[in-house]
Amino acid sequence: MAVETKFVVVRKGEEKMTFASKKEADAHDKLLDMAEAFTDWLLQSGMQMDETQAEDLGLHLAEQKEAVLHILRTSKLPDIHAATATDKTESDAAGSKKIRAVNAA
Repeated sequence: MAVETKFVVVRKGEEKMTFASKKEADAHDKLLDMAEAFTDWLLQSGMQMDETQAEDLGLHLAEQKEAVLHILRTSKLPDIHAATATDKTESDAAGSKKIRAVNAA
């Protein structure tokens, strides 16, 4: 019999997502907190939008936090190619670490 530990993110009594690590679950929970704050802020802004639109936009802003921060700091759009290259380099580095760990075992 195998024992597995799962971390479940729950919002308003509803299971949102299940993760294998606490770190991933905490990161997703933080993303949802940020999305909720954006949603509330948008709804209070007085702009014409319904709650679903505000939730969608709030989640998008939270998911694109790095791009939003870049725009706020520089007043310019982030370079899409540089961001993609950075993400690819980081994932390649993480992938090579996993391979090394597997080969060492």
